[in-house]
Amino acid sequence: MTRLFITALLLAALVTGQSVPPGQARRSFVVKQVVPGMVYLDGGSAHGLAEGMTLKLERRAPGDARLATQRIADVLVVSVATQSALAEVRNAEKDVQSQVGDEALLSGKDAEAFERLEAASRRQRYAQVISFSSGDPLEEEVREHVPMAQPKEVGRLRGRIGFEMNVLNDRSAGGLSSHQEGISARVDWTRIDGTYWNLTGYWRGRWNTRQSGTQQQTMIDLINRTYTIGMFYNNPRSKYIFGFGRVLIPWASSLSTIDGGYAARRITPHVTVGVFGGSTPDPTQWNYDPKRQMLGLFTSFEEGTYEKVRWTGTVGAALTRVRWKPERQFLFVENSIFAGTKFSVMHSMEADQKNPRYMNGETGPMLSRSFLTFRYHPSNRLSFDVNQNYFRGLPTFDMTLIGTGLLDKYLFQGFSGGFRAQPIDRLVLSANWGRSKRDTDTTASLNQMYSLGWTRLPWIGVRVDGRYTRFNSTFGNGSYESISLMRQIRDDIRLELQVGQQNFAGPLTQQTRSRFINGQADWSLGQNYFLTGGWLSYRGGVQNYDQIFFTLGYRF
Repeated sequence: MTRLFITALLLAALVTGQSVPPGQARRSFVVKQVVPGMVYLDGGSAHGLAEGMTLKLERRAPGDARLATQRIADVLVVSVATQSALAEVRNAEKDVQSQVGDEALLSGKDAEAFERLEAASRRQRYAQVISFSSGDPLEEEVREHVPMAQPKEVGRLRGRIGFEMNVLNDRSAGGLSSHQEGISARVDWTRIDGTYWNLTGYWRGRWNTRQSGTQQQTMIDLINRTYTIGMFYNNPRSKYIFGFGRVLIPWASSLSTIDGGYAARRITPHVTVGVFGGSTPDPTQWNYDPKRQMLGLFTSFEEGTYEKVRWTGTVGAALTRVRWKPERQFLFVENSIFAGTKFSVMHSMEADQKNPRYMNGETGPMLSRSFLTFRYHPSNRLSFDVNQNYFRGLPTFDMTLIGTGLLDKYLFQGFSGGFRAQPIDRLVLSANWGRSKRDTDTTASLNQMYSLGWTRLPWIGVRVDGRYTRFNSTFGNGSYESISLMRQIRDDIRLELQVGQQNFAGPLTQQTRSRFINGQADWSLGQNYFLTGGWLSYRGGVQNYDQIFFTLGYRF
């Protein structure tokens, strides 16, 4: 009878109940009365309770820590009035009875509903409540003014600067020599002064040259000209992206390195358009000419995710001039597809409008270069690739660099394939084979490339890398062999030695065979200073010289 009486009172009060006023919603309630199988709570609809809600009934002695709380049972609200509620006891602990003073807490979905109700009551202090598809500007504005630790990359400056001395002794019949001083720098400066500008890369220059004869380009000089350095702006909150210096175009990596810059704008999260311009200073490029100027525009697209399938594509147009005289007008296209980390396809292509000045008066479109590669990585220790490489005309890269391995991407023309494997720890093997056939050839020739690397030889602790390549391309044929050794002594001394030989026959050079030895030592003097010294001996049909170089610098 008592239970029926209380239920009747609660139902009568429920008829006149109102919604929860702002600020009165509660997540905890106290048991005021206990009847068999039921409890009477000190809150009702005015405090956010409704029929069907489930609460956890707990007990804690005064002064006890929260961890000492004892679970009593679960209670289900069966009837609600404005200021009170009746709940049924369920899942009670064995030999434990509910008592007056026990605390009932909202749980599960009901607790989440309370959080939403409380958040709604807080928003009522604004004149108008607006729903946003992503984020709440009011909350974001408050969050921006909350003191937070500055990200580590803001204002981080790492790098080294060195002063160089270079002595070149010509060992040919002329016996000439030269002496140079210069400076080199490597820097990685991120989020400069809290902005989104970054400075990164390597630079080398000369301020003084004294010579007794014609200055020749040495192999070390050519390698040092392959650097990149630039200022870059990329703000995730901005639609604009900038870069200038000696840079590669991020969306068109098959184009030459340029001394100039680019500017791009994000049209949508998946589409970017931009322009670029500059000269082409890299001696390892197929169409290298330091007197060339290039100007172009592009549109880039991307879709997908890195975890599953991702596609990136770029299409653009460019024109070049040599000493400001018109040379090329061409379209370029790049596409890449990645399926997780196992499979990838990449293709780049350039198509020219024939220049009558260089094509005996011919006009019309032509394919000038194309590179296609399929790569498969079944595991971290094994990968396979299949390639197709095409170039029209003779290259203009510097043949002196063939033996360094920097020009391997141009030596194979036509179809080729290979693998890279790590059969055991520290041992890496790779090989590549391809068939090359020119229009004037009666039979195809086999191009071969092999390499072996051991990260740390037993007992002596030396890293060794060996390479052998035999090629037959449109610009010539030949072979090269090289071996390099590197030893790290403690943490402050590094020794390197590279020995190589190349044989080359073709219309682009008179030099048929050349050999070189290049040794270098890098010594850290304390925490901030370093000393680098090296020696290069080069013997060939055209160039014969010895080069000695030193660098004293500061690391920061």
